[in-house]
Amino acid sequence: MSHAGFWNDQERARLVVQQSRTLKGWIDPLDALTGRVTAAQELAELLTAEPDDDMLAELDRELESLEGELDAFELRTLLRGPDDFRDAQVEISAGAGGTEAQDWASMLMRMYTRWAERKGFEIEVLDLSDGEEAGIKGAVLEIRGQYAYGFLRAETGVHRLVRISPFDSQARRHTSFASIFVYPVVNEDINIELREEDIRMDVFRASGAGGQHVNKTSSAVRLTHIPSGIVVSCQQERSQFKNKATAMKQLKNKLYQLELDKQNAARAALDATKADVSFGSQIRSYVFQPYTMVNDHRTELKLPDVQKVMDGAIDPLIEAYLKQESETAGAAA
Repeated sequence: MSHAGFWNDQERARLVVQQSRTLKGWIDPLDALTGRVTAAQELAELLTAEPDDDMLAELDRELESLEGELDAFELRTLLRGPDDFRDAQVEISAGAGGTEAQDWASMLMRMYTRWAERKGFEIEVLDLSDGEEAGIKGAVLEIRGQYAYGFLRAETGVHRLVRISPFDSQARRHTSFASIFVYPVVNEDINIELREEDIRMDVFRASGAGGQHVNKTSSAVRLTHIPSGIVVSCQQERSQFKNKATAMKQLKNKLYQLELDKQNAARAALDATKADVSFGSQIRSYVFQPYTMVNDHRTELKLPDVQKVMDGAIDPLIEAYLKQESETAGAAA
């Protein structure tokens, strides 16, 4: 970066800066943790020679803090996929079940939004389709932050809700489903070739809130990629041009993921899972009644505080999945 003429090629410079930031994102925290561990060891040796209750209490607090930060750093070491560092596109779709399923989809949207906020990540709603009475039929979120895709790819699959429905006048227990698909956000440095003749564009009036202009003009855009059959849509902006640009970005993300699935056997298996979004294929169950429990069926991790999870505390579930994935890969190797 200090070489003369480095900034003459802006595109190349941007890529190098991104690589540098990624490496510093590993080296700087490691150096900081190493320094703190060394300091703690020196303090422990000092206390062995000269005991001091106050200093011992301080050392205990530092060790507890270090343990948590080392666990978090260890979790990051599991994110070794070629796209794990990328931003994430999260697609949420309500399953069968009408209003109850649509309300569940909106609850999941809130859960991922709260998780991203806890991480300090940026969130943008690329598309949102409101339900008839409550909740949402579907939504597409873009979550921007370091390793957002690496973490959230663990969430791809069918999520099952069991609760007494607030929409049932007889207060019966209902089971609802919603699907989550997560894609890496494609940067401009990756060339995804899109031919105009392969894309069909339909325009329609946006639904839901957004003002008179949104609802009275055909500003919403739906793009169909004819060779793959992938369909994306966007109706968030008042401008048809902006909605088309956002939809094109979604389409590139999905085509990139599709190509990765073809090239990698593991991702091909994931693609097969996506095609089988059915009532028996849930990856996780969230039970509100008659007891409270979140059960991840892949790792068998069970968390009793379902409300805490719905408020965005999904890191233990993600961590368990990533560790299991790492152990499985190690055993296969």
